[in-house]
Amino acid sequence: MTTASGTREVPEPRADVWRALAVLEPYCAVCDVSYVLGGAGAPGVGTTFVCAPGQLDGTPPGAGAPRGEILEWDEPRLVVSRLDLTPERWTTRIELAETPAGGTRVSITLTHEPVGGSRVVRSLQRSALRKLVARTVEEELAKVPAHVARATGTS
Repeated sequence: MTTASGTREVPEPRADVWRALAVLEPYCAVCDVSYVLGGAGAPGVGTTFVCAPGQLDGTPPGAGAPRGEILEWDEPRLVVSRLDLTPERWTTRIELAETPAGGTRVSITLTHEPVGGSRVVRSLQRSALRKLVARTVEEELAKVPAHVARATGTS
């Protein structure tokens, strides 16, 4: 398993940041990804979803599209989700805390776990995976202001 974490502060209140980061919209223009939620009702622990690149425009995601599940949901403080891809599993933990100035501290922890495959190959890939996971956390934190702007209509 490979894990990386990072933190970023934004001036918006936690409720706005929660809506921007934890609530899965049918399409996220910031990430250019579509989400199809399983089940009905409000999202929470056990909610499943399918994630597909691009805008689906009503077409179903392909058979090999990554599938995910919300593992923890403590609105408006914490959401943990798991995304299963063919040879790997990604777990994302987003924690939100209020700052003294009324903004929000966003902490993201990303864990990559290979599923199957050779231990020798995983050992050889370990250094590259550490860099990939750390870079992904940095990239996701850099997108936080755009997600908030989109959710609050200020983009």
